[in-house]
Amino acid sequence: MAHALVGGAAGLVWLVLPWMTSENDAPVAIKEPGATASAAAADPADESSGADLVLPVVAVGAAGALAGYGYIRRVRRTRDRTTPGGASGPPPPGSSPPLAGPDEEAQRALVRADDRLRAGRGELAFAEARSGAGAVAPFRAAWEEAEREWAAAARMRQRYDHGEPAEDAARRHALAGIVGRCEEAGRRMDAVAGDFARLRGLTEEAAGPGGVSAAETAVGVAEERFRELAGRTRAVDAVLDGLRARYAPTATAAFVGNVEQARDRLVFATVRLNQARQSADAGDAERAARRLRAAEGAVAQAAVLLDGIDRRADELRTAERTVPAVLTGAQAELARVRREAPADDVPAGELSSRLRNADAVLASVRQEITARQPYDPQAVLRRVVRAVGAAVPGRGGVLAAAALMVARASVAAADDQVATHRGAVGATARTRLAEARRLLADGDPADRAPADALALEALDLAERDVRAHGNPYAGPEVTAGTGGAVLGGIVPAEDPEEGPPAGF
Repeated sequence: MAHALVGGAAGLVWLVLPWMTSENDAPVAIKEPGATASAAAADPADESSGADLVLPVVAVGAAGALAGYGYIRRVRRTRDRTTPGGASGPPPPGSSPPLAGPDEEAQRALVRADDRLRAGRGELAFAEARSGAGAVAPFRAAWEEAEREWAAAARMRQRYDHGEPAEDAARRHALAGIVGRCEEAGRRMDAVAGDFARLRGLTEEAAGPGGVSAAETAVGVAEERFRELAGRTRAVDAVLDGLRARYAPTATAAFVGNVEQARDRLVFATVRLNQARQSADAGDAERAARRLRAAEGAVAQAAVLLDGIDRRADELRTAERTVPAVLTGAQAELARVRREAPADDVPAGELSSRLRNADAVLASVRQEITARQPYDPQAVLRRVVRAVGAAVPGRGGVLAAAALMVARASVAAADDQVATHRGAVGATARTRLAEARRLLADGDPADRAPADALALEALDLAERDVRAHGNPYAGPEVTAGTGGAVLGGIVPAEDPEEGPPAGF
């Protein structure tokens, strides 16, 4: 565009220059160049002609055009940027997503369906707290059927990412199958959505027992859970401080910001609960239900964030107690392998190299533990399990238990990250997490180390997605806590104030 502007200006000058230099006089044939030149030199009026202003005017015009173009580009970049340093605002309500191919559509379908399932799980918990497990059982069964459909879609995506199938036509069919499975998961929840809404009674204005409406009762349940979590934040913060003082930074790296994020979700829940009561008092049942569901989603995520720290404390204490037994068991397994003949499928030289590596890892771990410095018990167990597992493929006993312990901790940490940041986490992290869960559920001890590796990959991918997403909802014109609510997928990014939350 800049080149076009400069070229247009040059063309305009080329056309205008003859008229500016002729001063409206009729053209005269030049017969004596010398005389003409001398006459021009002798005429002082020509020195002040408009021709002398042509180049400055052109330069100013071109500079203005380029400056305007650069300003427009800067404004557009600032408006579109979503990194943490950006000052971008929310996308316009009702804006359509950009068109994409089958691969991108399959990824979006996985994310949408997983968001609904995760939000639906929280709705079921609140409904059960108010109506009982028996009343919620049919809806929980529908949710579980939808989750199985999504798990099948995630499994298909995992194989797709690893090149299965290889043929182009088969890969296109696989992408269509992923979208179809995700849509089926949504249909399973849609099929019971009406009955679930009637069970909760959030859209009905009729009063319940004692003249209290269903919406007011549901708000009371959410407020009770809110007060419980708000009272826990200081104690959980102290637990996290203790973990950070006792263990190496890697032991708590994924949980450092949990308390602050939990408080942010609770602030958002406070605003939405107040709005829900106001809407219910005004007779706007639909808006009251929307506000309440958003508040419930924020309360549920605050619980995940706080529970994660307490769970991490238990995991680290258990791992710390287990490390000595694992070291002893690993040493015994290595001694047993040295006494026995090597397996036919493992060359003697390769087995010897694996044994030396395992010995080096065990020696390094012992040195780390005896140094009286903070260390990460989970990371220590992971190192031992991986090193000894390479030399002793059919390990059992305490080593198998340690592998299961480590894998479960990694899966739980990754699941917490996705659950509380699902507004930013993409399909790849969710797919890896789903595969890790599937491997653990199968119960094969040989799958525990791969499950741990997949969960760690999912956690890393989720954290990258969150860093790239940023927080475009930090201005004073939005409700307090909206940025965290959008990041958590509690309210839609395109309309965080009035948009419907995910779920049933």
